[in-house]
Amino acid sequence: MSGAAPLIDRVTGSNFSYQHLPLQRFLDDAAALGRTHLELWGVAPHAHVPWLSDDDARGIRDAAAARGMRVACFTPEQVAYPVNIASADARMRAESIGMFLRAAEIAVELDAGMLFLTSGRGREDEPRSDAWTRAVDALGEICERAAELGLECVLEPLQRVESNLVNTAEDAARMLSDVAASHLSVALDTVAAAVADDTVDDYFALLGDRVRHVHLIDGAPAGHLAWGDGELPLDAIVAALDRNGYAGLATVELFGDGGYAFDPRPALERSLAAIAGV
Repeated sequence: MSGAAPLIDRVTGSNFSYQHLPLQRFLDDAAALGRTHLELWGVAPHAHVPWLSDDDARGIRDAAAARGMRVACFTPEQVAYPVNIASADARMRAESIGMFLRAAEIAVELDAGMLFLTSGRGREDEPRSDAWTRAVDALGEICERAAELGLECVLEPLQRVESNLVNTAEDAARMLSDVAASHLSVALDTVAAAVADDTVDDYFALLGDRVRHVHLIDGAPAGHLAWGDGELPLDAIVAALDRNGYAGLATVELFGDGGYAFDPRPALERSLAAIAGV
């Protein structure tokens, strides 16, 4: 046993799937569902990095605090639109790195101690090593700035359809080694792991206590599904997290699959109930 608080008490509230609703609606629902920590998705209209001022970020922090919650992780949108730190296009890559440097400043204003990162992707017609080098250099620059600001960074492996760089636990371990930033760790995504044929135990065998965040979601095996809408073994996943001493936060990262974005709260309630019942 990890000795940590029960996992259900470490599940964050998150605005994943709330992109078509006001931020206040998300905050009210998260508080009503008993959440104390938040993972804030940096997406319009809630927290779009290029538009968000320091005052805006502090306003979100204060609105969360007024409901008894705090932002623990800031997760800029970095897959669905042209933000790509490994891009072969010099302008796109430079502007993408700049976005993350600004996101680190916003994380400070949110009082979030963690900045969520991914590796970007290379062109499909170039050597993987070229894009890998660009990703290593970009992550190094972002992590250096984050360290100056007192932030921890976590890197999430992505599904192959999302990236051709960091997809597996082994890829993540290699990237951490190449970047060589002591405060860069890994976020384990249960769907990305399942799609890559990795297990929770595989992650901890390779990365140990550098698994510092979890996206705890169901899938079939892909998708960002509420628990019970996919086929992943929640009991076994939670048992493996506990067996490996995981004491960090976990986020139910729902997207529009299954119509969740029309009315997110019921899917979150079902997922929280499933996790609490393990």
